Amino acid sequence: MLVLETIEDIQSACRGLRRAGRSIGLVPTMGALHQGHLSLVRAAKSQCDATVVSIFVNPTQFAPNEDLAKYPRTFEADRGSLEREGVDLVFAPSLTEMYPAGASTWVEVDDLSTRGEGASRPGHLRGVATVVSKLFHIVGPSHAFFGQKDAAQLAVLRKMVTDLNFDLKIVGCPTVREADGLAMSSRNKFLAASERRQALVIDRALRIATKLAASGETSAAVLSSAMRKVLATEPQVKIDYASVANPDTLEEIQDVARGGLLAIAAVVGTTRLIDNVLIGSSLEDEKTDINASEEDVSVARH
Repeated sequence: MLVLETIEDIQSACRGLRRAGRSIGLVPTMGALHQGHLSLVRAAKSQCDATVVSIFVNPTQFAPNEDLAKYPRTFEADRGSLEREGVDLVFAPSLTEMYPAGASTWVEVDDLSTRGEGASRPGHLRGVATVVSKLFHIVGPSHAFFGQKDAAQLAVLRKMVTDLNFDLKIVGCPTVREADGLAMSSRNKFLAASERRQALVIDRALRIATKLAASGETSAAVLSSAMRKVLATEPQVKIDYASVANPDTLEEIQDVARGGLLAIAAVVGTTRLIDNVLIGSSLEDEKTDINASEEDVSVARH
């Protein structure tokens, strides 16, 4: 496994792979890797001839009041994990390598960037689109792999790839969860033990709304209300949003007869967590456990 720090070096290595006729799978990350990230690596290895992982904590996707300074940085551990997974190339650029002095160009997907996560975190999705477009140009992958947990990011990047004619395929991969249902996130390590228990209400709320939808409930308002009622059972958990949206446009919808995205963002302690479930989609239908007690469902309904 080669670890490269300059754009020139990674471009040269990737050109060599393409000249040899090898397809390249790119997994963009900000490091602090967990099994969710590694599942993307395994997906890339299963579908492509060579796998490239980027590790770069991108400052442009953090607002001034967000956790850039304390975002976990565990490069040596990450490097070991990627080597064990058989990754071919790791791109670990510096800040000045990715954003040299005087850089002033942005990539922004209108409308989508101001919905969902974009509404709560102004500028976040512009930062994501900008850095990912740079990585696409630098690496030149045939496929790029992203987790469904970051649903707004996935929608924005798919639209960007279509609009800007990138010659690659965006592959969305299922959310990976801890045994108790909590979606894996690099930020989970900020949770105290009591907060970790409280955070499980997010998964419970999604499972209960999913079960309501599976039982025939199509009203988005009812599903959103059900999620909020479950979240309210943990008063220390502060709800940012509990929404039902179109997964492609991130627009809120009135009913889920044709499917939809159930999405929650909440703050537990000082840590903001996000999670979501797709309904009416084979991706999450195969991966999501919708078991919820009848008592919990009754609470959500009433």
